[in-house]
Amino acid sequence: MSSGPNTVKTNALLLGVTGGIASGKTTVANFFEDLGAVIIDFDILARQVVEPGTPCFGEIVEFFGQKIVDRDGHLDRKMLSGIVFEDERKRKKLEGLLHPRIFDIFISRTNEITKKDPDAIIQAVIPLLFEVGLKHLVHKTLVVYVPRERQLERLIKRDRITRDHAVNILKAQLPIDEKAGMADFVINNENSLDETRRQVEELWEKLKQIQANP
Repeated sequence: MSSGPNTVKTNALLLGVTGGIASGKTTVANFFEDLGAVIIDFDILARQVVEPGTPCFGEIVEFFGQKIVDRDGHLDRKMLSGIVFEDERKRKKLEGLLHPRIFDIFISRTNEITKKDPDAIIQAVIPLLFEVGLKHLVHKTLVVYVPRERQLERLIKRDRITRDHAVNILKAQLPIDEKAGMADFVINNENSLDETRRQVEELWEKLKQIQANP
């Protein structure tokens, strides 16, 4: 298997893990990691490319202004989120600055992993996998599912934001039910952690079978 034209050809299997915000992607990814899968988290990559002093940081501050820089000299992610999720033009601008840098790191990391382990199962945790059209980067896709109302509840509690802000964030993503219909696999994360773990273990066995019989 290979993940695309810019990666080395190996027997590695790339699983794109996505879902709605606050649906539990990290929880599911951690369960897969316990079983042996490697994680490449696009949220972490997004933070790395905007560290103070990077070209991307400078370009974002130039466009949005010094108001999005906190006291420590880092991006005020909460303020930036409030800006871009209320203005589609500004959100597209931010994505245009972030995504090329993130993709470059992703390809590099994938090659590093597969050189060390040609049979690796790599999970690329990509919140906007379907929205940005990144399905071509992976072999299979997984949606971590919770109902929309549960998403809202978790997001409001986790980020300590208003319901209106949470609704605006969800509007920038495809509806969770639509994503579930587009995915190769779905894990329902609305019940207990034990139930989620059970589903992960079942899917892990399927992925190994797919890898063994490409």
